[in-house]
Amino acid sequence: MVQVAVGQFAPGQDKKANLHTVAELAGRAAERGARVVLLPEYAMFTAPRTDHRCVEAAEPLDGPFLAAAAEVARKEGVHLVVGVNEAGAEDAERFTNTLVALSPEGERIALYRKIHLYDAFGVRESDVVSPGPLDEPQTFAVDGVVFGLQTCYDLRFPEVTRRIADAGAHVVLLAAQWVPGPLKEEHWRTLLRARAIENTVYVAASGQSAPLGAGNSMVVDPMGTPVAALGEQGFEVAVADVSVARVEEVRVANPALSLRRFSVAPRSAG
Repeated sequence: MVQVAVGQFAPGQDKKANLHTVAELAGRAAERGARVVLLPEYAMFTAPRTDHRCVEAAEPLDGPFLAAAAEVARKEGVHLVVGVNEAGAEDAERFTNTLVALSPEGERIALYRKIHLYDAFGVRESDVVSPGPLDEPQTFAVDGVVFGLQTCYDLRFPEVTRRIADAGAHVVLLAAQWVPGPLKEEHWRTLLRARAIENTVYVAASGQSAPLGAGNSMVVDPMGTPVAALGEQGFEVAVADVSVARVEEVRVANPALSLRRFSVAPRSAG
């Protein structure tokens, strides 16, 4: 059994202030026994709109923000998972929306570059963000519990989570800036529970809080039951236990993964 924390806050345009909040939330989570701490999408830098400011704030993976975050992981002795604006190596006009997992030794052990960009509900993330490659999902393990990574809008595409489950994950760590709007919070809660139920995995979701995010961070168990949750506001952590035994128990009762008749394959461009 491993304790997982989802941390929630409202990142802004001051990267040092955001890093301070990351450190404080990681410290709170560690005090409560968490071994894995998940923080939101764009925890490094968030502007009111995803535009040139986000490009200018982007850093490489060996840049100062992640170096400092690695120190936080070392200090607190946790696996720290945080969303960053990764500077594009080939396109100076765009960055990559990247979720990075850091070990308690401060090493990068997994990352996920967001595949489906948020070109919906009046927003065009693709104007300044490059989509991630369709690589095999990266995972990491803590005491036998396997964790996979996913980001925000990808939640609306069930095959993304299915590929992570197929890669052996017991827990999907999903970072988000789920933009508020009519019924959007209902979409968020419904989709988180659906992804957990149909894949018989835990889904731990950390969202930015108001005003730019809908909050409602939570951990959902493999039967679709929220076992820890936060509201739409504020700066807080929620902690829950996750275990391989619970995943196996649910998969005996609901063997949907083994009974399915289809697999997932990437769609060709065009």
